[in-house]
Amino acid sequence: MRETLALKAVRARHVVDRLGARFPEATTALDFGSPLELMVAVILSAQCTDVRVNQVTPALFARFPGVSDFARAEPRQVEPFVKSCGLYRNKSRSIVAACRAIAAGGGEVPTARAALVELPGIGSKSAGVIAMHLSDEEKALPVDTHVSRLAHRLDLSRRERPDDIERDLQALLPADLWKAAHHRLIWHGRKICSARKPLCAECPVSALCPRRGVR
Repeated sequence: MRETLALKAVRARHVVDRLGARFPEATTALDFGSPLELMVAVILSAQCTDVRVNQVTPALFARFPGVSDFARAEPRQVEPFVKSCGLYRNKSRSIVAACRAIAAGGGEVPTARAALVELPGIGSKSAGVIAMHLSDEEKALPVDTHVSRLAHRLDLSRRERPDDIERDLQALLPADLWKAAHHRLIWHGRKICSARKPLCAECPVSALCPRRGVR
């Protein structure tokens, strides 16, 4: 029997609840002490582990402590601090360009997703991650590779574009669970439901998962 949207929403809620019981500590692994530090860390985290980002940011922020410091810098001055994060030239350019735009607009890192996504080098996913940590009013369920993979395996979305997957998940879950769902799906994807060898025998949501695409 085809699963109705209402039944899928119930299943999605159970998935998030069970993941919460398994990973009660699930939250961002990025270290940050200010909106600027979060923004920069999120930019650096693209195709890089949070552990690596946390290793490089202390020295980076010691050298460039404020928006104006990054804004006055050239990307080549930032590059040595972030080289180990990969894609360091592009990331350095994005950080400097975003900070120059912020400095030109008053110097405060925006907290709204719509404003963040207008900054150079910050896409919809990154803007959602930053916004949901900086403002209690901003509700988002940003889709990274882990969230995308789990959404497909759990058959909560069959679409490919991250923004479309996010809308599908948002339609299934109440807004006050979006942030938690984002973190819990990422933790589950990192620790159990990996891309190549998912540990289905250890999965807390195996009874709720159709294992779509899993051999």
